[in-house]
Amino acid sequence: MADTLHNHVAGTDRPAASGETMELVDPATGRVHRQAPRSGRTDTDAACEAAAAAYAHWSGTTPAARQRALLAVADAIEEHAEALVAAETGDTGKSPRQFRDEELPAIVDSVRFYAGAARNLPGAAAGEYTEGRTSLLRREPVGVCAQITPWNYPLMMAVWKIAPAIAAGNTTVLKPADTTPSSAVLLARIAAPHLPPGVLNVVCGDRGTGRALTAHRDVALIAVTGSVRAGREIAAAAAADLKRVHLELGGNAPVLVHDDVDVAATAAALAAVAYYNAGQDCTAPTRILVHHRVHDAFLAAFAAETGKLRTGGPDEPDADFGPLNSAAQLASVQGLLHRLPDHAEIVTGGARLPRPGFFHEPTVVAGVLQEDEIVQEEIFGPVVTVQPFTDEAEALRLANDVRYGLAASVWTADHDRAMRATRALHTGIVWVNTHGTTVSEMPHGGVKHSGYGSDLSLAGLLDYTQVKHVML
Repeated sequence: MADTLHNHVAGTDRPAASGETMELVDPATGRVHRQAPRSGRTDTDAACEAAAAAYAHWSGTTPAARQRALLAVADAIEEHAEALVAAETGDTGKSPRQFRDEELPAIVDSVRFYAGAARNLPGAAAGEYTEGRTSLLRREPVGVCAQITPWNYPLMMAVWKIAPAIAAGNTTVLKPADTTPSSAVLLARIAAPHLPPGVLNVVCGDRGTGRALTAHRDVALIAVTGSVRAGREIAAAAAADLKRVHLELGGNAPVLVHDDVDVAATAAALAAVAYYNAGQDCTAPTRILVHHRVHDAFLAAFAAETGKLRTGGPDEPDADFGPLNSAAQLASVQGLLHRLPDHAEIVTGGARLPRPGFFHEPTVVAGVLQEDEIVQEEIFGPVVTVQPFTDEAEALRLANDVRYGLAASVWTADHDRAMRATRALHTGIVWVNTHGTTVSEMPHGGVKHSGYGSDLSLAGLLDYTQVKHVML
């Protein structure tokens, strides 16, 4: 991929109108490896106008036509897999093997799922609900969608936004995260032969670019995956023009480990998922709550499993996870650890690796209290806290006592206890004796400060539609 990226607007590559660029830093080396446009209002206006023009045609295409287009895009992603691997790993520093083998198949599957879902929109049967009149419902696209995606899974989050919007008949303008735009730009170029110009547009930039995009008069819906701060700002701005908003925000996932589990096996399973992608995952199991009877044994086993993990760059195939995304994110994680209260203990890890790039040791923190900052705030790094609980009621109270509500898991051999937990946990996702797996058919979204609206599943498609009542 070229050392200088361009925006993709109306089917063509374009630099920012101002000529301004941003430096992209390779997290594995700390060195600049590419330039990207710093787009302004002129660029976002052009992209939104292209999307609005394309909407006039695309919204009237048949579901079968949209399905064919998306299936062709999925095939093209597979055909350009190695180029996408290079683009993604260059911006993120993650393992090429993990991205190729674990993330890319799920990305392709999401596109193919929405290709099929485009032809299976639900609707009520027509009926006479008042004498002499027949009512029916039309489900229609909403219009131009402004979509903003994060830096932890750049290509996957782009597809989770783009695929359902396009499948429903909308057009979109995507702004990828300022540090990781390469794979989204490449996706737009790969998709261009299979979509009419203007259906999918990508503009690179910073927060100012996002503000200009979401404020555009042609935007009907704003979809964001990002921080709580970003969600609040966008929701407030959208209210001024009554734009629809779809928010997938932060997480602080609790894990409830009861005293009837296989301690060693549970510790190994959780260590394997907790540090994936350097813990930069809104559903990562960051708060492990353990029954007091097995707390010490679990903590020892989990710390031992954590100590086996190795962090390294894309050129180190035996690395279990890569660097943090940026110097700012590394500083954020280190800040939480440096501010730990005296009663907390770093059991293993806790330090930045003495090498170029933004690498941090996998870390376990024990002795924390519920009110501690590291318990209440999203860490978004390779750090996990472990707390004891005395009974089921306390476990649920501690689990729910944060402002986030995206995901949780419960680990127990007791079926009834597991079902009580799935009902009582205030989250959008609950796993039982597993954690972190997503499938295209099931929704991914949260409650409380984790936002509203769903990615994935038919629910994710319906979020990009609106209902019209027709009476005859």
